[in-house]
Formats: sequence, structure tokens, C-alpha cells
Amino acid sequence: MTRNLAVLTSVLALASGPSSGSSAAPALPEAFDAGWHGKKVCEVLFNDEAVRIARCTFAPGVGHERHWHPAHWGYVLHGGKMRITDKNGTVTRDIQTGSNWKSAGIGWHEVLNVGDQTTVYLIVEPKARD
Repeated sequence: MTRNLAVLTSVLALASGPSSGSSAAPALPEAFDAGWHGKKVCEVLFNDEAVRIARCTFAPGVGHERHWHPAHWGYVLHGGKMRITDKNGTVTRDIQTGSNWKSAGIGWHEVLNVGDQTTVYLIVEPKARD
């Protein structure tokens, strides 16, 4: 489990940025708003004043266009093989079902499912409190 967490942390937080996402270019969408070839890949399951939760689904050959993340926690419902590109380059990782990660925010990245099975993440974003 520790290895899985380390892999996910490196995969999904390679380009860690401030939790506000302010390091993202203004033209980039947030993760839940980004899609793939004009179609959404994330479905918001819950949204209130404290938290926003989405399920993001990537069939083989489907990705997530360049986007950014505020602070979040994620859980892998169904693992697979993902190619991730960010400011540091491109890596391909096998993501394990049941793995999870925490990130202070990601300036930008994009992903592509290069495996043969659908990969599904649950992303939880706490909202800033005044």
C-alpha cells in the first residue's frame, strides 16, 4: 500500500503547485471541467459549501486534456496504465486499484489511458473556509 501511495503521489503530483491553483495558466480548465475531445470525463457526484467530489472515468485511449487541480485527495476505483505529461516530461505508470493520494494542488498536467482496461478515479476537493 505504501508503494502504491508513493507511485500515485509521484504520478499525480509531479507538478505540485499552490493549493489555489494560481500557478495554472488562466486558459486551463480545472480538472472537473476538463474533458477529452469535447466530452467530459469527470462527473460531479456531490457538491456543497465544504467539499466537491467527482468520479473521473478513462476508457482505453481516453485521456484528460491539460488541466490543473486545487488541493485534493484521490482514490483509484479501477486501476490501469496511464501516461502522464507535465512540466517535468512524460511518464507511464501502472496505477493500482485501491491506491490513494493527497496533493496540495497541481499546476498542470494531462493524462492518457494507454492500457487495455477502463481506469476510474474518485477525486475529493475540500473547499476553502473563510
